[in-house]
Amino acid sequence: MTQQALRLGTRRSKLAMAQSGQVADAVRRMTGRPVELVEITTYGDVSREALAQIGGTGVFVTALRDALVRGEVDFAVHSLKDLPTTQPEELALAAVPEREDPRDVIVARDALKLTDLPRGARIGTGSPRRMAQLNAYARSHGLDFETVAIRGNVDTRIRYVRDGELDAVVLAAAGLNRIGRSEEVTDFLSVDTVLPAPGQGALAIECTADNADLVAALGELDDPFTRVAVTAERSLLAALEAGCSAPVGALADLLADGQIVKEMRLRGVVGTTDGSRMVQLSTTGPVPETHDQALALGRELATEMLAQGAAGLMGERAQ
Repeated sequence: MTQQALRLGTRRSKLAMAQSGQVADAVRRMTGRPVELVEITTYGDVSREALAQIGGTGVFVTALRDALVRGEVDFAVHSLKDLPTTQPEELALAAVPEREDPRDVIVARDALKLTDLPRGARIGTGSPRRMAQLNAYARSHGLDFETVAIRGNVDTRIRYVRDGELDAVVLAAAGLNRIGRSEEVTDFLSVDTVLPAPGQGALAIECTADNADLVAALGELDDPFTRVAVTAERSLLAALEAGCSAPVGALADLLADGQIVKEMRLRGVVGTTDGSRMVQLSTTGPVPETHDQALALGRELATEMLAQGAAGLMGERAQ
């Protein structure tokens, strides 16, 4: 007797379909059940406004979550960085699989690296976080380039470079890896130059909290190290009271001695989008063993950043 297919809710973009397809394959192998993709259009997919203008937080996930609650799909796959920091009680974050490369990358004309771009070069990005850090880097290293706000999928953004409208665009390494286009990267941005968005490179797999069997089955895909890392990053973001479109970067590194993970280092940054003022701090401690310990790590670093004036920088952006 054929088992009923599990319905996986996904956005329709090429990247979303690719990463959802990878999760679907893993769930098929793990459960032996067929999985079908259910394409859902979100507000963030149809709006042409800049993400900073429409709020950023939740615009790519609300429609998927609504479909879960209505029972139209059994589980959904999101880019974790798109999730609001507050988890709805009716939904379970069943799995956070092992993280992809969290770094940002440059795709530039003539295979140029960031530091090789000519004076007056135009770099496209839809992220205030990337703008803030790139502009700060330019100020501190005597570089002369302009950051330009853009929207669109990976194809659209790279086309700006191919058509000569921009000299370079900034994208997430994980996204290009997942759609098989990593060979187009011309420069990987060190996290010492640009800290990624909280949760960047990680996926979130959600289902309804009352479906205990599915929560348990999907939980087999969970990577505990990735989960505590992104929990700390998102706790920092939540404590700074910033949405996904705010210029906040965070990354939790697992520091290893050989094959043994010893400590976790959490770094955070907040800045004005012109790069003129930045607050960047870090803390290192034992790897959190519980969800609450990971939350506490993020809150502690956020408290230090707020004491250094982080809230004022975010306030300046909003004026």
